[in-house]
Formats: sequence, C-alpha cells, structure tokens
Amino acid sequence: MSQDVSFIADAMKQAVPYVKTTGIEFEEVSASRIVASLPDEPSLHNHIGGPHAAMMFGLGESASGAVVMAAFAAHLGKATPLAVRADISYKKIAMGVLRAEAVLGRSAEDVLAELESGTRPEFPVTITITNAEGVVTGEMTVVWTLKPAR
Repeated sequence: MSQDVSFIADAMKQAVPYVKTTGIEFEEVSASRIVASLPDEPSLHNHIGGPHAAMMFGLGESASGAVVMAAFAAHLGKATPLAVRADISYKKIAMGVLRAEAVLGRSAEDVLAELESGTRPEFPVTITITNAEGVVTGEMTVVWTLKPAR
C-alpha cells in the first residue's frame, strides 16, 4: 500500500518561503514523482519576457525537494534531506507557465537501506521542465543526500 503524501504541497509552501513567494503550485504528488508549475508573472521574468533562468532553476529544485520530502516523509526523524549538487541545461527559450516533472532516480527502499547500513546515501532526482505546449525548455538533475540525525 502506498503512503498518503497529499500533504506535501501545503508542507512545501510552509517550509520553503520561496515556493510561496514565487507562486509554485504542486499539480501531481506521489512518493516517486512530482509535477509542479510556475505561473507566468512579470515579476519572475527576464529581459526577453519569459521566466528568468533562476526561476526555472528554482522551480526544478523545488519540485525535486518535494519528491524527496514525499519519498522520505515517514523517515524525516532519522535523517535530513539535503541537496548536494545540481546541474541544469537550458534547452529552449521558455515563455509562459512552466511545468517541472521531478522523478526520484533510485528507489526509496534502496536509499533507506544504504542509510541503515551506516553509509550516507546520495541519489539523483531528474527534472524535465516544459512550457504549456509540452516543449522541453530545460533538463535538470539534483543529487540529494540523507544526513543522519544525531
């Protein structure tokens, strides 16, 4: 049976002020996949009228954080998720509302087994950023770790 992670959208807005400030919404939420969107707001635009590159990065990183939170929600007392590194490729000029699909790159069970063995696990989250027409405007990977609680 899968766990209920419907609380993730509200939790992200409360725990991460950036999410609320930028208006990021979480459209789909599961323990292995998140879809988030960034509104088309002039305050988030760059010099050509589309979402600033920093906003694209922030959308992708926020989606990755949400999927990590969803995947490990039941274990947050044992470990704190932390981003280790990130890589982004800007593929096409982005205009309008953007969507980011973040997918956990390893099973939560494998990551937790590594944590339980005494090793600090690292695991990727892959993110695809698209415009309203479904055109890929960016691709991103964020590598996360679970830092054991002391």
